[in-house]
Parts: sequence; structure tokens; C-alpha cells
Amino acid sequence: MAKPQRRMIDLLGDSVEFEVRRSSAASKPRIDVDIHGVTVVIPQNEDIQPSKILRENAAWVVDKQRSYEAYREQIPDRTFEVGESFPLLGKDRELVIESRTKNGVDEDTIRLRESAVKQSSVKQVLENFYRRQARDFFTNRIEQYAERMDVEYDKIEVRNQRTKWGSCSTTGTLGLNWRLLMAPPDVAEYVVIHELAHLREQNHTDEFWSYVEEYDSSYKEHNRWLKENSVQLIFTPDDL
Repeated sequence: MAKPQRRMIDLLGDSVEFEVRRSSAASKPRIDVDIHGVTVVIPQNEDIQPSKILRENAAWVVDKQRSYEAYREQIPDRTFEVGESFPLLGKDRELVIESRTKNGVDEDTIRLRESAVKQSSVKQVLENFYRRQARDFFTNRIEQYAERMDVEYDKIEVRNQRTKWGSCSTTGTLGLNWRLLMAPPDVAEYVVIHELAHLREQNHTDEFWSYVEEYDSSYKEHNRWLKENSVQLIFTPDDL
């Protein structure tokens, strides 16, 4: 399939790049704006000018695009070098690479095994470190809260999702994003509680949120933290 051609249009004085995509599944034209750009989706057999749709919705498109541009500017510029700080459970810790038998962490530092870095890269070894820490953290918290909440789960999966912090399948599989280990611990615990609550109620009903609140009275604050600070949990631009 040919890659959609990028086009340019002037909207309210802003130069906006966009692409056009024909879709047999679309019942009416729409505009999608996300971190990757602007796309005009048009039903397969309709003769519609994308520029007309964009100009009719110019204010909305420009506002959305500016918000994503501001988001991009906040993405951490990680170089994965010794001495750089990386957050672990909400606290920045200095990256150290040294001769040791295994990766470790203390109050102020994350210490990576030098031989592992030489065989791979700082980025990959650090990601593996986060994943291991995430499995230990999630296993511990899930076991604690599952007992308190009187729910049963099948298994835990530490996932590399780009758009989800957590999930709960109908079969009881709990999926948690390893990047949550960069957030404060009470925020990561909120996601654990949220997904465990889905074992009782699959939908976000009033009953669901009341159940979550029983075990996290500050869940609204933690949910808001994730929405407002998610950019700080981006490991590399490849996460986008």
C-alpha cells in the first residue's frame, strides 16, 4: 500500500501539514489529530475536498495541533549517559555504570552492570532493569490488594504498551505498563487497584468508581496526575 502523501494548508495563519486517507469503513468524513499529525479520513467513494473540511474546522484543528506540539516540547531529552537522572517510583536517581554482578538501585542511584551494557546498550539494559523492577512491584501490590479486595486474578503481564497504563481481561489477566515505575508509587498503585476493580465490574460505572475509592481515596488525584504528567513517563520518542 502506498504511503499517504503529505500536504500543506494554511489555517488561521498556521501552516498545517496533513494527509488524506480513504476508508471503506468510514461512513462520513472526519479529521483525526494526534501526536503524529493531522489526517483527513474520507469514505471510499465520496468526492469530498479535504481542504474544505479542514477550513470548516480550522479553529479545532489548530487548537489540537498546538496542544500536541506543546506536549512534544515537554518530552524528556534522555541521552542515556552516565550521570543522567532517571525517575524510579517518582524519585530521580543518578545513572551509574560499574563492575558488579547484577543491576541494582539505592536511595539516590540506579546502578547498571557494566558487562551487560557492553553487550547491549545503556538504553536496553536500563529498560530491562525497569521491567524487572516493575514485575516485582506489581506482583507485590497485586497480591496485597487482591486479597484485600477479595478478587482473584489469573496472571500478571508486564507490557510495553504505548497508549495504555493497564488492562484487565475477562479471563483475569492483568496487564501493567512498565513505564509506571517512573511514576510516584501511589500513582502506580492506583492503576493496580483500578485494574483489580475490573475483576468485579468491567465497566466504569458509579459502582466501579465507588469500589476503587474504597481502596484509594485519592484516586481522582492519581488519575489526574497520570493525565497531566504522562509525558514525563515517555522513555524515548519511540514510545509515541
